[in-house]
Amino acid sequence: MNEKFHLLENIGTMPLPSRFTCPFCYEPHPLSLIAVGQVQRYVASRTDWLEEMDAGKMLGVLVAQDSAGQLGFLAAFSGNLAGSVHHDYFVPPVYDLLDPQGEFKLGEAQITAINHEVERLEQSPELESLKRSEAVARQEMSDEIGSFKAMMIQHKHTRDQRREAGGLSAAELDEMLDQSRFEKAELKRIRRRHEERIREICDEIAIFGQRIATMKTRRKAMSETLQERIFRLFVVSNAQGEHRDLVEVFRQLGTLPPAGAGECCAPRLLNYAFNNGLQPVCMAEFWWGASPVGEVRHHGHFYPACRSKCKPILDFMLQGLDVEDNALGVPLDNTALDEVYDDQWLTVLNKPSGMLTVPGKLLEDSLLTRYQAAHPEAVGPIVVHRLDQETSGLVIFAKDKATHHALQQQFENHTIKKTYIALLDGDVASDEGVIALPIRPDVDDRPRQRVDYEHGKPAETRYRVLERQKGKTRVEFEPFTGRTHQLRVHSSHVDGLNCPIVGDRLYGTAGPRLMLHAQRITFIHPATNRTVTLESMADF
Repeated sequence: MNEKFHLLENIGTMPLPSRFTCPFCYEPHPLSLIAVGQVQRYVASRTDWLEEMDAGKMLGVLVAQDSAGQLGFLAAFSGNLAGSVHHDYFVPPVYDLLDPQGEFKLGEAQITAINHEVERLEQSPELESLKRSEAVARQEMSDEIGSFKAMMIQHKHTRDQRREAGGLSAAELDEMLDQSRFEKAELKRIRRRHEERIREICDEIAIFGQRIATMKTRRKAMSETLQERIFRLFVVSNAQGEHRDLVEVFRQLGTLPPAGAGECCAPRLLNYAFNNGLQPVCMAEFWWGASPVGEVRHHGHFYPACRSKCKPILDFMLQGLDVEDNALGVPLDNTALDEVYDDQWLTVLNKPSGMLTVPGKLLEDSLLTRYQAAHPEAVGPIVVHRLDQETSGLVIFAKDKATHHALQQQFENHTIKKTYIALLDGDVASDEGVIALPIRPDVDDRPRQRVDYEHGKPAETRYRVLERQKGKTRVEFEPFTGRTHQLRVHSSHVDGLNCPIVGDRLYGTAGPRLMLHAQRITFIHPATNRTVTLESMADF
């Protein structure tokens, strides 16, 4: 019996899913939920991991069948746990970065030795002494030149007074001229003498700088070489029996793999299954413990695989499996556009959840493409603002350039008022308030956003609780800014309302739809100059 393959408990005659889980957009299958429950009970029993696990860790399960048709699951954690990547209950890593005799640790030791030498040189007493000598020499030059210039000014003043008094002989005038010339030449000599001394010191400092720069260049080259060499050792398999290292996987993107690629749960689970004759059935990844600083993770909630590190790897590894369609890349049915308002200048549409506002990289179908087909009279810039694919509600489209410009100016001046309705998973403590959390993109896991007090852009949202019922809270939002995923992050982040929007696959728990709707919008009509308020009630 494979010690990493754990039999599922109490599954009865539960049917298998017809297709394997799409790791980028999914609701966990009941079999995955049973496996997750078993993993959670095991982790809770490991009191020696309590502190580390409570600090936050991503875990994953892969339900699979063995060659005898038995149904079980594999478990994995991301990164390392308790200083190791090898634990009896969990599958091993694709490549062990922590092996003390492995290529990574040996290469890392060489780079560390260079780091120590760079640090030794940068903190060298000799270098510090030279820097102090330079500072002293510059101060001495400044002091001497300053004193000499003051003397020159005084001498000039005296000469000017004698000239004004008159009665000077030709010899006396020549003497004063010689004094002026001598002092100007002497000032140059003083400056030159000090500059030569300073240059000598700077030359000695530069020798240190060149040595440090050379070592840093060597360190960078060694690091890049080691990184590529290590990613060559991360060899992953797919359902077709093919094998590829991560350098080859990412070559199609024209880049090297990012740091941490291959160390997440999903690649570990699939790689172990393929290399041990197990047939994948379904999978899920969930968070345990506290949320990382700036990110939004909730204990026990399920999350999709990250896109920057995992998507290229999983796109290869899933070849040969019948995988569910990514719900975010599937066109909606051809229902007619829901036009809440239309005139010769603009249209206000009610966008359904799941539809892109504009065409995406993987999906051409969008509110814009359908609108252009229905309104060929609309020319020039059309899209005034956007809603997330999963958010429903009111969107303004312009029919001409002047209208588009006027409406965008209103957005930039924050004179357009938008009101959203959301259903939150949890009980919001206060009845109303303002959330101010700066937001920036999570460059390692787009399209997720994160809170960043140093580099994030300001984002403010007013909220008002409308109803609390059975662990859910219905809230009205009025955003003062329009950051990507602003309401989703402000709802879910621990420093916000700490209650994710129901159905939020990125910041909460995936569901049939995101319960967020742009219900009301107020603006000044660019042509009539009248205030227009439109409303479309949420259907949840």
